[in-house]
Amino acid sequence: MPIRMISAAELREKLKKEENVFLLDVRAKEKFSQFHIEDPRLEVRNIVKTEIFKAEASTEDKIQFLPDDKEVIVTCTTGNSATKCAKILADKDYNVVVLEGGITAWKKLIKENE
Repeated sequence: MPIRMISAAELREKLKKEENVFLLDVRAKEKFSQFHIEDPRLEVRNIVKTEIFKAEASTEDKIQFLPDDKEVIVTCTTGNSATKCAKILADKDYNVVVLEGGITAWKKLIKENE
């Protein structure tokens, strides 16, 4: 089953309409600390992609700190690692969607709307 995608513009609209949106950022801690998406309606968790890759081989069904009762939007720098992580999470029955173009697309959207 293909992984669902959400564009940066769609995410921005979602944040205008919904409370408590969950975003999983799988970039390295350093990149995350330099910049990450922030919004009062957004719960952001930074779990490095290698941790998600390790979870793929694990027999554990669930990953600590990830909600299994709501949509998890996965992002990275450009979307490639997020897509790999989303596939692993989908196999563990998480409801996942990937931010198309990742943080790069989000920054571009913000810059265009300044």
